[in-house]
Amino acid sequence: MKATAKLHDLGQSLWLDNITRDLLKSGTLKKYIDELSVTGLTSNPTIFEHAFKNSTLYDDSIRKKAGSAVEPLFFDLAIEDLTAAADLFKQVYDRTNGLDGWVSLEVSPTLANDTKNTIAAAKMLWAKAARPNLYIKIPGTPEGLPAIEEAIFSGVPVNVTLLFSREQYLAAADAYLKGVERRIKAGLNPHVSSVASVFISRWDGAVAGKVPAELTNKLGLAIGKRIYKSYCEYLASARVRRVCNYGAIPQRLLWASTGTKDPKASDTLYIGGLASPFTVNTMPEATLKAMADHGEVGGLLPADGGDCEQVLAAFTKAGIDLNALAAKLQVDGAASFVKSWESLIAGLGAKVGGKPVSV
Repeated sequence: MKATAKLHDLGQSLWLDNITRDLLKSGTLKKYIDELSVTGLTSNPTIFEHAFKNSTLYDDSIRKKAGSAVEPLFFDLAIEDLTAAADLFKQVYDRTNGLDGWVSLEVSPTLANDTKNTIAAAKMLWAKAARPNLYIKIPGTPEGLPAIEEAIFSGVPVNVTLLFSREQYLAAADAYLKGVERRIKAGLNPHVSSVASVFISRWDGAVAGKVPAELTNKLGLAIGKRIYKSYCEYLASARVRRVCNYGAIPQRLLWASTGTKDPKASDTLYIGGLASPFTVNTMPEATLKAMADHGEVGGLLPADGGDCEQVLAAFTKAGIDLNALAAKLQVDGAASFVKSWESLIAGLGAKVGGKPVSV
């Protein structure tokens, strides 16, 4: 049995952190579903930037839109791909009663600090895509939190992105619950799905070469364990059990940024090391293939966090301010997506001769 199937049998959903028209047209995505236990996918501006640069399958659609406003064109192209993927995963969505089989579309990264326009964009994109198994990705920045709450209250499923620390995760979980509780109070169906995406590998990249050798590539997994402990406590809380009794579904934890950055480390470090039931691990295509080929699944993450606090204390002793680094990683992550977004929009603009216009 492939390691991907073992993880799935342990109760973890495996998603692909990629989307291209080539994956859809070639049947590769369908193959991953059938053979590698893939039950969903995620996207972001960087993924679409690479897709548009490295494929000719978008050229006809782009040429037909000559002179168009560029941002609406991007979302047209992205929604075309993602709705096709959503349809491919619809059988999974139906079989799991809406728990799995999701795809994700991100609002413009330029809105990361703009609550009002994030809310408007989330509602617009959700309505435009018109698929029950499509998440709208909203960053878990301070300005994004009220947008998450409002989107959930409005019935828009949300993938909360750009979370790095326990504190950021708990804030996102709180925003989700506030939206659900408002729906219950208003007499609305509280069954609105959400995932909270915690970025793992960027922690290790941020401290590479700055800590003793024995701590190399241990920070991301320790942060993951700390957050998983809080997640288990969240699932067991009276507040979550109360909303579930009204018909809500708990927000699931999603492990993101799980491709190994260090060439000296295992290429499946953040897959086997984050095995945990009722979570999602979304992984780059190369990582998914590596896990299926030679990955190993050890024990499950400990619900009590295991040795995470001792490991994190060692990083603090080595001079790493974890709270400050978490804030920096979130700011830098948002800036990185904006950079990819601007490059993507500029590239599309050059092809259609249009002017970038925000949606």
